Amino acid sequence: MKGESPEQRASVAHRLCRRIGLDVLSDAEKQYAQEIIKILAADAADLVRRTLAVTLRSSPILPREIALKLARDIEAVAIPILEESPVFTEEDLVELVLSVTAAKQAAIAGREGLSITVSEVISEHGAVEAVRALAENSTAEWSDKAYTDALSRFGSDETVQAGLIRRDFIPVHIAEKMVSLVSGNLFDMLVNRHELPAQLAIDLAASARERATIDLVEQAGRSHDLPRFVSQLNLNGRLTHSLIMRALCCGQMPFVEHALSELSGVAHQRVWLMIHDAGPLGLQAVFDHAGLPRKMLAAFKAAVNVYHETEHDGGPNDRARFRARMIERVLTQFQAIPKDDLDYLLDKLDFYSEMAAREEIGVTGTDGA
Repeated sequence: MKGESPEQRASVAHRLCRRIGLDVLSDAEKQYAQEIIKILAADAADLVRRTLAVTLRSSPILPREIALKLARDIEAVAIPILEESPVFTEEDLVELVLSVTAAKQAAIAGREGLSITVSEVISEHGAVEAVRALAENSTAEWSDKAYTDALSRFGSDETVQAGLIRRDFIPVHIAEKMVSLVSGNLFDMLVNRHELPAQLAIDLAASARERATIDLVEQAGRSHDLPRFVSQLNLNGRLTHSLIMRALCCGQMPFVEHALSELSGVAHQRVWLMIHDAGPLGLQAVFDHAGLPRKMLAAFKAAVNVYHETEHDGGPNDRARFRARMIERVLTQFQAIPKDDLDYLLDKLDFYSEMAAREEIGVTGTDGA
């Protein structure tokens, strides 16, 4: 550790820190290790301090006071520690966000499992680089305040927009705000990936804004308030027979149940029994009450049977595979599907098959690694 050149000292530091990070140490050895770490953290050479930071970036043995010292060092030293070190408290991270450079803020924003408190501080006070990193961090927890601050400060930034849209979930009212902020492909992705307020979804489906063709069947599947969504569709004259049949062929059974309940005036629980547990006459009765044309009944019955015969496999993304299998079986059994509905189902089959294949490749790649 008293080598003449920084390179020599960095080489020794790397070997020492690897042993410190990997070996099971006694209490006495841990004390020696912490003394060694303090000496390395005080080395005048950036290379030695960076070696320490990189090698012990995810180690719980790094003393918290040393981690804080490294976090205030030059960026090359600080960033590895800020990205991963588990020794920081939430209060430490908040204080650092408020006092460090944009690059360091971005390193904090990318941390795994970032808490709501830290996300809110970054959204309100962080530089644009940090808010971009936060938006792209799929493991970070967000609150309404964090979304609101991020959009009010950097809502026009495409990287922030794209990061938020690619999240698995954003609140309905935030998606509504973003509709007026984004354009082009991001607009398409937003309206076809996230739940929108029912009336807004219907209005967008009826308009020709940009290139977006919002899919009301998919929107129904994302809705957390299906009865309201279905009611809005009916009030706007969009709860069509074709829409219900498309939803059924895609396996969106809850939407079909609520749609028949809305059109027939029969309570949802009773409609569920008539579709699933009352035999063919129950299905025919609710079908007639809902005012659907009798010529659709045979196809409707067959699709319900396919739904009952098709099972979720329980694997990753099994919903996409279920819907692909459902559509495949519907297409093989029905010979007289209207062209518009046929085109729709073929498009959805491609979409769900591709989604399931992407997920399978991702899982296989992870296992192989």
